[in-house]
Amino acid sequence: MDSAAGTGRRRQDEVYRAGVYGRRPRVPTAARALQRRAKAHLTNRAYAYVAGGAGGEATQRANRAAFDRWAVVPRVLRDASVRDTSVELFGRRLPAPLLLAPVGALELVHPEADLAVARAAAGLGVPMVFSNQASVSMERCAAEMGDAPRWFQLYWSTSDELVASLVARAEACGCDALVVTLDTTMLGWRPRDLDLGHLPFALGKGIAQYTSDPVFRRLVEQRASAPAARDRQPRPTAAAVRALVRMARAWPGPLLDNLRSPLPRAAVETFLAIYSRPSITWADLAWLRERTRLPILLKGVLHPDDARRALDEGVDGVVVSTHGGRQVDRSIAALDALPDVVAAVGDRAPVLLDSGVRSGADVLTAVALGARAVLLGRPFAWGLGLAGEAGVRQVVADVLAEFDLSLGLTGHASVGQLGPEALRRVP
Repeated sequence: MDSAAGTGRRRQDEVYRAGVYGRRPRVPTAARALQRRAKAHLTNRAYAYVAGGAGGEATQRANRAAFDRWAVVPRVLRDASVRDTSVELFGRRLPAPLLLAPVGALELVHPEADLAVARAAAGLGVPMVFSNQASVSMERCAAEMGDAPRWFQLYWSTSDELVASLVARAEACGCDALVVTLDTTMLGWRPRDLDLGHLPFALGKGIAQYTSDPVFRRLVEQRASAPAARDRQPRPTAAAVRALVRMARAWPGPLLDNLRSPLPRAAVETFLAIYSRPSITWADLAWLRERTRLPILLKGVLHPDDARRALDEGVDGVVVSTHGGRQVDRSIAALDALPDVVAAVGDRAPVLLDSGVRSGADVLTAVALGARAVLLGRPFAWGLGLAGEAGVRQVVADVLAEFDLSLGLTGHASVGQLGPEALRRVP
């Protein structure tokens, strides 16, 4: 693709030329500096929610340490003057093996939340995976993206009717694939949030996919009209009142014209009661397969036997992921699990990698180990918090640029030339 060839060099030239006139990038170009700047800028609650991991955060550290155990072996005197960083996924040609991972409750870091991410992703041609826990509905985000690629992340609710509604909406707004997240059937033990007493969903944040859904609204109205719901009248905190006011204004109906209506509170209670179903099993996949024409990927696969079973059950791909280290402390690192999963799947379906990706060099490492593409998460959230849409765009453009340069500087002209022989284990 013309837009991909020389991306890295063009991006470097752009930054250096701006530097001649004293202009620096909007946000830091290195991942660690980016996170430090975001920490200083965001509220404690916002930073803790995005940065936090499960337990002592050993899995988060393991995800990064796993990349450090691999070294790239550059080759020389190979013509890499023109690079093709593109890949194909489910019939669509993408500019690079990169997607934006689903990140929930983005309104914590910036008021434009998912809309800013959608615009940035569309401008770069990089697929955005709409979060099930978004702050903006998938329809509003899709309207900002034109024909740019997008996927949808699904949390399997206790209401199958709601699951079917979410899936139908994803199809209707042009999603190319469905990513069923399996590693969050229960919320992990997250001390950073626990120590602050903060769960954004309990304040009505990050539940826009629900409050925009007709099935969910009907469930909320049923709960609100139940006698038990009318009898409960706890005094809300000031923060909860503000959140409920926002929800009341956004609710697509006249029943929430004032805060005295029980519906805003009922919406939060309904969400907390039904958002996830720990009882799902392999047998449920057939039900989902019957209800969508979209490719289905299972996210959270870390064991090769699970990967083989997934394909035997008819899914179209797997995402090797630890949910960014947010669910199981001391889990195997995603990158460590990748080679065995790739070997188990073979050529039957694409394997993607999520968790621990911070740079273009990380993208190259994961692809060399067999990932068809990777998902980038926290870095674009930091960019969003610091500079909105422009921050997201720069972070993603920087990752694309570094990947392009790393590809060429290691003697490769296309993604298809990458393989395990490009790497060595670090002693």
